[in-house]
Amino acid sequence: MHCAGENEAILWMFMMTDSGETPARRSRVIVEQLARSEIYRDYERAFQETTGLPLNLRPIESFNLPHQDRPYENPFCALMGATNQSCAACLQLQRQVEDAAGLEPQTLKCFAGLCDSAVPIRVGEDLIAFLQTGQILLHKPGRREFSQVARQLLKWGTEVDLKRVEEAYFQTRVLSRLQYESILRLLAIFAQHLASLSNQLIVQEEKAESPQITRAKVFISEHQGDDLTLNEVAQAVNMSAFYFCKMFRQATGLTFTDYLARIRVEKVKNLLLNPHKRISEVAFAAGFQSLSQFNRVFRKVAGEPPTAYRDRVQRTVAA
Repeated sequence: MHCAGENEAILWMFMMTDSGETPARRSRVIVEQLARSEIYRDYERAFQETTGLPLNLRPIESFNLPHQDRPYENPFCALMGATNQSCAACLQLQRQVEDAAGLEPQTLKCFAGLCDSAVPIRVGEDLIAFLQTGQILLHKPGRREFSQVARQLLKWGTEVDLKRVEEAYFQTRVLSRLQYESILRLLAIFAQHLASLSNQLIVQEEKAESPQITRAKVFISEHQGDDLTLNEVAQAVNMSAFYFCKMFRQATGLTFTDYLARIRVEKVKNLLLNPHKRISEVAFAAGFQSLSQFNRVFRKVAGEPPTAYRDRVQRTVAA
């Protein structure tokens, strides 16, 4: 149940203004939590040590140099990031990569021919972050390529030591297209794991909240399998429906409906691990009132149909 009646749209606008929540801010909060998680830190270390490439987990609308002063940063890119003109070109490339990678991994080349790639992390229909790597060449560079780079730098009026730039340029990691595509595939698989972890963080996220909101979360968890309404939860914690809407949104960043949907989808994911349970059976066990509602909500939260999720998980377990 949504906030009632004719005031629903007005209340929605009020809560958004009051909480100050934006997708970019939400993304930064989630990225901070993911970056501290053991699974991400282990993967980041293994990825960088195995490939020799930088890896960065970036929130949306974060247009900075992703690998600056980080392990495995390309020496040539480090020099370019220290100059105003070439740094501006790199930042423009980051914006283009992010704009292009909203739905699937994308690779673009900078003015020097180096590849930079972004892999989206999506929770349902929402884009929440990117995994970014690159700073590589797909062929061995020659003098001709560097001459073009040097001419561009001189055209910009960039004040750099061209000898140092040349040495750094020829230190750039060179990969075949097949090797690089395989690396990006690994990142895409890991992005799916991070998306699942992000959904759990959204549900479990602890914020400064009133005891009533804490009790409401417990009540929702205990009754998620019922045909639960907002009014019932509000009454259980002695709050009006209007005030509960406002306070719950402020505390969780989610509407009651979205929060309940995520709780139920997490339960469904666990139930789907049992290959003997039918999808319709787990849907009703989690509290969904119809299969059409279940399929719509699961796809929105998980980003794929329940059958596809079960097949993917079973293949992963079998492998």
